[in-house]
Amino acid sequence: MHVTEAIQQRRSVKRFTDRPISRAELETLLSAATLAPNHKLTQPWRFYVLGPEARYAYGLALGARKAKKIEDPQAARTMRENVANEHRALPSMIAVAIVTSESPETSEEDYAAVMMGIQNLALAAVEMGLGTHIKTGAVMSDPAARGAAGVREGERIVAVVNVGEPVEMTPAKKREAAEAFTTWVA
Repeated sequence: MHVTEAIQQRRSVKRFTDRPISRAELETLLSAATLAPNHKLTQPWRFYVLGPEARYAYGLALGARKAKKIEDPQAARTMRENVANEHRALPSMIAVAIVTSESPETSEEDYAAVMMGIQNLALAAVEMGLGTHIKTGAVMSDPAARGAAGVREGERIVAVVNVGEPVEMTPAKKREAAEAFTTWVA
């Protein structure tokens, strides 16, 4: 498969089969991530591969945040438990963290490197017949979510990547052509 094909086929996969993802497959994906460009070779990425109980705990943290918006206590408990169980059932989940820096320039460059690494991971997954769903959001700074993922002090989660064999491939969403965003400067 050519890289352009992988780019065209990459989707955010929301439903995965029950097929477990092997350690060797995950190591291949993580190796692809570490090949991303990174200024001054800082290698700022840190990967936390979450097992079923860690995924459940992360799901509890996310579910608790969602449950705060629900007035009915029973419905809130159900929401929290459902989200936790959905996370436990995922074939694989990787919390991708970044080493924090006092330098704004280094922070920006390292964040860009980590996101490029995540894209490498997602494209390698497509080549392997796997799918990914890259998740970001406020939950990543939640102490319970950080604790569930085992993220160390001096690091912050920038994304969580769910990985698995897709149940189905969804069609591509309509996107504007590159020319709509391009200015040619002489």
